[in-house]
Amino acid sequence: MLSSSGQVAMQLDPGPQSGGALVGTKLTTETIITFGIGSALYALPVTPVLEILDTRDIAPLPRAPAHLLGLIDRRGVSVPVVDMRLLLGLETIQSTDETRILVLRVALEGEGTGVLGVRVDRVIEVTVLDDARSDDLPEADLLDWNARMVSGIGRREGAFVTVLDIDYLFDRTTLNHSSPLPRLA
Repeated sequence: MLSSSGQVAMQLDPGPQSGGALVGTKLTTETIITFGIGSALYALPVTPVLEILDTRDIAPLPRAPAHLLGLIDRRGVSVPVVDMRLLLGLETIQSTDETRILVLRVALEGEGTGVLGVRVDRVIEVTVLDDARSDDLPEADLLDWNARMVSGIGRREGAFVTVLDIDYLFDRTTLNHSSPLPRLA
């Protein structure tokens, strides 16, 4: 689909789910969207994904936290965009032809939902994991690794895929910023 700005946009309609959900750190079958950050593969449940956009100009915001890149226009609505690389503790990079913005519906504090864009290096596919089971990592404490933002780790075509917990990832205390998200009508 070609957007009004002449850029490619993909509308996602996940349709009926395959009967599963992400629960704690155990994965069950659920449709996910996989994306790459560097050489690593990550995923989010497809349900909150509203749209996948080509990269575009992002209007910077003064005194914004480093992970908040700024705002984009999505059909007349200002949408804040965050850099997934920075949320994951990685260095930011320049956008490439493969860079995409995932537009997500996220829960707001209190009640309601908002819209948030997430810049990723590349989007791979909408799929289900080959291995829909994920075990706890008992060594996490020993390794001083906080796995709260991870719902589970599965496999897709033999490669590890880290499924991120969208609620924790975009929790205000995790983001530690006060940028309001636009409410969905």
